[in-house]
Parts: sequence; structure tokens; C-alpha cells
Amino acid sequence: MTFPVQFSSLAEASALPAARSLHLAIGMFDGVHLGHHSVIEAAVHSARRSGGIAAVLTFWPHPSRFFNPANPVRLIMTPALKNRQLFKLGVDAVIMQPFDAAFAGIEAEALLPHILRALPGLATIYVGENWRFGRGRRGDITLLVTEAKKLGLSVVSAERINQNGEPISSTRIRTYLEEGRMEEVNALLGYSYFAEGVVTPGKQLGRVLGFPTLNVAWEPDLRPRFGVYAVRVSGAKATVSLPAVANYGLRPTMENVTVPKLEVHVLAPCPFDTGDELTVEWLAFLRPEMKFSSLEALREQIGKDRENASEFFLR
Repeated sequence: MTFPVQFSSLAEASALPAARSLHLAIGMFDGVHLGHHSVIEAAVHSARRSGGIAAVLTFWPHPSRFFNPANPVRLIMTPALKNRQLFKLGVDAVIMQPFDAAFAGIEAEALLPHILRALPGLATIYVGENWRFGRGRRGDITLLVTEAKKLGLSVVSAERINQNGEPISSTRIRTYLEEGRMEEVNALLGYSYFAEGVVTPGKQLGRVLGFPTLNVAWEPDLRPRFGVYAVRVSGAKATVSLPAVANYGLRPTMENVTVPKLEVHVLAPCPFDTGDELTVEWLAFLRPEMKFSSLEALREQIGKDRENASEFFLR
């Protein structure tokens, strides 16, 4: 088997070689932030020492979409991006288990036997200390350790990591994203929050104002705060990421669209064009989105936004 590898269920993951010890980190891991690293890296390090396999068992969709479909948790990243971040940490295999009625109904005491049937090479489980599992979220670390011992398995639980006296969590990052607090978001993630998308044709309204923009097709589950940001842009046509200023929102002065748009104005000669795939790293929030009384007022403010973004990159 060639690693890294991705599986769409525990049943599919039964293809993993049972002869090698399996070190399995379990969790939702939305954002793959610094608080998740201690759990995942422990599994990776143990697998490397023992010649085993480091794997992550995660879920799709988020359990809230099953239990509270009218108001589900909005996710920081897509499953595909999450898998990529997990592989960057050295994970050999990602198992994306569907969270459906059948899985949600498994009793806490039955979960480990269920996993072990699919993954007979399982040796150690790695979780956060606050992880809950099983029907009604009845299982906790104490029960997990008790049930694991019965099956000859080990459990490693990682303490929550704090930043500025508060636990690093996906919930905290979601709140900061909605508030536009990008420096804090990135500090908790351990990397820059980013958007990926293809440059699509626009209405050339930015050119009319004297500030040509790249329209990046991007529809996140969790929408960051509408406004103007200092960002960096990268793609195949650039050897380094380029400083830029971005607007994310409904464009109330020009169009007042119903679906938010991400527009990027590069602060250097721009090599990108329609059809290019871009990565936009969000670094700092400059101002909230607002409606201007005229195009001239908007043009003046965009000029100030460009200046403020340029000053940010000179710090």
C-alpha cells in the first residue's frame, strides 16, 4: 500500500495492513489547529518509533448536521483541505467516517470493538482530554481507558493547550473569524488562514475605479467578517507569495450581491489572470465593509485601503 492514503469509511480502511501497529488519532479536527497538533503528532511520533502506521479517524459531516440540522456548526475548512493539513503533519492515512444515524447510535462501550473489527492492527488511540463519544456522547476518557484495557489497547489523551490563558479550540477560532480577528486566528491555527479558488471573469468594475481586482471563486462554510484585509496571494505563476489587499463581502456600493465575493488587488505587478488557481492567505483585518454615497467616495477609500495594506507589509 502506498502512503499517504485516504479512506471514505472505517470499512474501507480495513485494507490497512494488520501486521503493522496502528496508531489512531480520533477527532473532528476542524482547522487542524495547534491544539490538535499535540494529539496528531503523538500518534505520528509513536508510529515512527515502532514502524507502525499513523492514522486519523475523523468525520463528515460534522455531528451537528445530524443532531441539529437547522443550526449546524459552520466549519473552518473543507474535508479536502483538512486532509491536506493532516498529511502535512506526517499522517499516513486519513479515515473520513460518515457520521450518520448508524454511527451516531453506537453505544459508548461498543465503539472500540466496532473500530477494532475494521482495524485489527489497532494498538493505541490518541484523543484530546475532553473527547466525548458514543450514543448521547456518554463516553469520556475514563470510560475509553476502561474499555481499551479490555481489548488490550492503549489510550493517550492530550491536555488542552492554552493561549493567553484560554484553551485553543475550533470554537474560539470560529468566533475570531466572524469578528475579523485574523492575527489571533492565525496564532491559534499555527499557520495563516487561507482561501483557495479559481480566478473567474468579473465585471471589470475594479478597473473602472482604477484598482483592478482578481475575482476568486470561494464559498466557505463559515464566512469570515465582511470587510477589507491585508492578504498574500500565491499561485503557479508566481515564485513567491505577493502582497495584496482583498475585499470580502456583498459589495453594497457597486452591486449589493447576495452571495459574498472575494476580490483581490495585488500590490505588485500581477502575473495572474482568469482561470488561474490561487491561494489567498488572510493576515490582517483593515476595516469593515460599508456602503459609500458615491463611486468617487469608494475610489478614495480603496486608495486608502491600498495604502494601509502597503503599510502593513512594511512593518
